Amino acid sequence: MTRHFTGGCACGAIRYEASGEPIFQNHCQCLDCQKRSGTGHGSYVTFGRRADVKITGEPSTWRMIADSGNEKVQAFCPTCGTPLYLTFVAMPELTAIHATSLDDAGQFNPHAVTYIVRGHTWDTIDPALQPFERMPG
Repeated sequence: MTRHFTGGCACGAIRYEASGEPIFQNHCQCLDCQKRSGTGHGSYVTFGRRADVKITGEPSTWRMIADSGNEKVQAFCPTCGTPLYLTFVAMPELTAIHATSLDDAGQFNPHAVTYIVRGHTWDTIDPALQPFERMPG
């Protein structure tokens, strides 16, 4: 059975649909995710094939160099500013969707916490999740 993940921005200008099984679901405590989310971490559902993610609407993007040294492309709604997804220049097939932009955020099932070296004591995350100091290889 193929799973479907749908979601979009707060104002509805950008929508997406992803099908198939995510390859990774995580909370990330890197500084980039903290700044972008305004909290202690970001939460992501990552798909391994770009073709599995269909986007409608025209998101705006900006590029940045991640803690890893790799370039990330951040996509967000130009009207309401909702962060939607990110892609990775070094791994162009991957699309990481912001879990809170899902229509059904209950579909998010994190398995790991990445960049715990950047975590804050006040940002408590389920200790049963597998921790990684940085991003696993």
